[in-house]
Amino acid sequence: MQPILIQEVMKTLPHRFPFLLVDRVLSVENGEVHAIKNVSVNEPFFTGHFPTEPVMPGVLIIEALAQASFFCMHESLEPGTIGYLAGIDGARFKRKVVPGDTLHLHARLEFMRRGLGKTTCRAEVDGQLAAEATILFAVGKG
Repeated sequence: MQPILIQEVMKTLPHRFPFLLVDRVLSVENGEVHAIKNVSVNEPFFTGHFPTEPVMPGVLIIEALAQASFFCMHESLEPGTIGYLAGIDGARFKRKVVPGDTLHLHARLEFMRRGLGKTTCRAEVDGQLAAEATILFAVGKG
């Protein structure tokens, strides 16, 4: 498949700056997604987290994984469908994510039933695990 570029990402996700946290989807295959977030020093959260040692907040890494998870069903969803975060299990943070990093977002769809879904996710930087979580979401009309 061709990568899903930012213009198509914005057609799929309702998020906008500063909360659009997927820059490109590299692959979608058999319910598995590989997307990226380019982490820039210009991100608004770095001014306060932390001024002398900028670190991407863990909750935003989880949000990026949740947004990437939505692409697990990209081709089977009707236009206008939105995924709502319903739960997070087993979130663990293993490595700092700092300006200049490319955050690789991996999500695997475990199930999707009656508007509820579950993905197993991990975020990596330079091949090292940065974070992992199981994400539950509800799918509805926007």
